[in-house]
Amino acid sequence: MSRPPLQESPLDPITIEIVASAFRSVVDETFIALMKSAYSTNIKERHDHSTAICDRDGRLIVQADMSLPIHIASMTGLMETILSKYRLEDIAEGDVFVANDPHVAGGTHLPDINYAAPLFLGDELIGFVCNIAHHADIGGMAPGSMAGGMSEIYQEGLRIPLVRLFRKGELQQDLMDLFLLNARIPDERRGDHFAQIAACRLGVRRVKEIGERYGVATIRQVFDELVTRTMARMREAIAGVPDGTYRFEDVMDDDGVATVDIPIRLAITISGDRAVFDWRGSSPQVSGNINVPINATKAAVAYGLRALLDPEIPNNQGILDCCELVTDPGSIVDCRAPAPVAARAHTSQRLIDIIIGAFAAAIPERAVGASNGANTTAVFSGKDPRTGRDYLYFETLGGGFGGRNDRDGKDGVQVHITNTSNLPIEAIETEYPLRVVSYGFVEDSGGAGRHRGGGGLRRVIQPIGHDCLFNGAGERFRNAPWGIFGGGPGRPGRYVLEGEDGETILDVKPSGVTVGPDERVVIETPGSGGYGAPAERDPASLRDDLVSGKYSRTYLETHYPAAKLSD
Repeated sequence: MSRPPLQESPLDPITIEIVASAFRSVVDETFIALMKSAYSTNIKERHDHSTAICDRDGRLIVQADMSLPIHIASMTGLMETILSKYRLEDIAEGDVFVANDPHVAGGTHLPDINYAAPLFLGDELIGFVCNIAHHADIGGMAPGSMAGGMSEIYQEGLRIPLVRLFRKGELQQDLMDLFLLNARIPDERRGDHFAQIAACRLGVRRVKEIGERYGVATIRQVFDELVTRTMARMREAIAGVPDGTYRFEDVMDDDGVATVDIPIRLAITISGDRAVFDWRGSSPQVSGNINVPINATKAAVAYGLRALLDPEIPNNQGILDCCELVTDPGSIVDCRAPAPVAARAHTSQRLIDIIIGAFAAAIPERAVGASNGANTTAVFSGKDPRTGRDYLYFETLGGGFGGRNDRDGKDGVQVHITNTSNLPIEAIETEYPLRVVSYGFVEDSGGAGRHRGGGGLRRVIQPIGHDCLFNGAGERFRNAPWGIFGGGPGRPGRYVLEGEDGETILDVKPSGVTVGPDERVVIETPGSGGYGAPAERDPASLRDDLVSGKYSRTYLETHYPAAKLSD
């Protein structure tokens, strides 16, 4: 193919928008293609994956609308690793790169496997099509690779440094064999890997179609324009926040090994159009797997800026370029090898709450009560008595979203940095030898306030005809989600094992719990904090709370003593 003609003149706004929309359609299409091609319920049903286009300098240009905010910096981390290891002239058409390691390859935890395929127009490399997907298991000491009790990354699963899985279109089968040998349910893993590969190839094909129509110069100018516009908008939004230093701190419940009430501290300094996020003074990295690599902390800051200051802004490199971070290297927010990081999403959620808490004094109308602050994890594994084959069900469940300035919080949703879906009952009972005994909201779990917090979820699961293992990782189980501006705290979460002899409260991060066919695991996720004084709540809303069944009369009369509730 001959090299497309260069176009030197500046682009008009209409052409920029047409090409930018074409890029957005590509990443949205590849997102759907990956979802529909995947084997695991975590991807095809819960949508725990993201897709993007990056330029040849590694800048993230456009991300699919349904992508996870936590994945944004993982993709740029992969790009930085590729560009530091390979010269551009050593990258060929048909190559496919893969990595997952947070300490040497820019990732944030091992189950998130990053893929990137180079984009060529003619003989010129113009960028990369990328995707990332959370695999339900990546090996390691516990099924699902996410349980508490892991004290070093070597226990968490297969570490993949940056490798070239395809060379000029040819699969390096020995690498794929290595990936599959180290994972439970290898057939499912193979299907998810090839869904990611297929999504890369589709994205490459689609961008080539755009490039062949508009030319290399136009593509490059649109890349630059998208990043420049986003950065300018974010700087303008930051400039709208009053200058000053805003502080907040919170604690993690525990690390699943030895340490409890782990402090995280933040000071945000606004000066004109600059915002510096200073995390110094936070806990040193801990023995358990809640440590956060710097890329995940950067993703949390990027999300916080966008959510609070300009929610409609495109999610690309322009936001990341506005993230100025100061950390103590080797701390819980900037960990070093061999720190375990599997449950880093719990801590990332807490970073968001802390960012919101710090900004609340400056922009109170945009703040919210603390949300469920967790990715409450449930992993059931065993041998399916129907088929004799191993199975593994992995899910992170939603909870309450905090009360807001103008409305109540949402019940039973994924919040902030992860926007995956809750797995439908039909999918669980079709795919696995498990019965969902009940599924609903946790009564009285949203914090009281002028606008109440959202409630947590309650899911009860029982194995059918066999013993299984249960692993979990919870947060906001010891320390309740706080309310804001006088709002009350939400109810903490918990894991419970129910059996004929009664119930047993499990640890915050339980591992290797045997569950028999006459036993049930109860998963109750945290609620969230309310906004404003409870005395200011509209009486009509209180009556609605009572009628909904989500709040008991006792709870409402306790937290809203002046209210008059009719039957």
